[in-house]
Amino acid sequence: MKQIIYNDSNELSVKTAELIAGIINDKPDALLCFPAGETSVGTFKHLIELNKNGQISFRRCKIVGLDEWAHLGMMKNENCFSFLRKHLFDHIDYSDENLCFFDGESADLKYECQKTDEFIKENGPIDMILLGAGMNGHLGLNEPGTSFDLYSHIVDLDDTTRIVGQKYFSGNVNLSSGVTLGIKYIMEAGTVILQISGSRKAEVARRLVDSEVSTGFPATVIKSHLNSFLLLDKEAARLF
Repeated sequence: MKQIIYNDSNELSVKTAELIAGIINDKPDALLCFPAGETSVGTFKHLIELNKNGQISFRRCKIVGLDEWAHLGMMKNENCFSFLRKHLFDHIDYSDENLCFFDGESADLKYECQKTDEFIKENGPIDMILLGAGMNGHLGLNEPGTSFDLYSHIVDLDDTTRIVGQKYFSGNVNLSSGVTLGIKYIMEAGTVILQISGSRKAEVARRLVDSEVSTGFPATVIKSHLNSFLLLDKEAARLF
């Protein structure tokens, strides 16, 4: 794991976008995976700028969803895919046929897992996966205690995730389950980039760096990846 600390969140976003752009330019039909999280929004803005300036193109890239909340009902228009559409897809030159995302409203979530596994089998392995770490150390929706040997799978959400996840919705929502790419896909990816930003995540970053690899804190697994990057700003790294 290569660890880099940047001065602030903007520099973190710029450098992350440049790293991803290099991967796309090296392989224009790369299979990419992006998270629907606050830390990634700054990176998306810079990727959009690079795309508009003609420095990268997403037209040939394949993009697979990292995770999705399950059975949101009336709040389904505020799901993970909607977040990515708002902050990234509505502004870049991607192709619809190159996207594969979980339908969290499906009555058959096992099929959604199978569909995603097949897409990755046909187009993978994943060339680049961008991640954020949850307050409980989850990656995607791989909650504490989840096996590292899973591919796409259905999850029961940890209490921390149920509470923290409310911030992504305009009203109160019952978050009980979800579907996610498993840690197995993260470990098979060509490049793994984990961003941690802000003082609120300082304890998460400290625990990641100081702890042994363990399912109890899933983010630690990236320390075992041969081409992984832990990218932080100074606020997130303040406890080092």
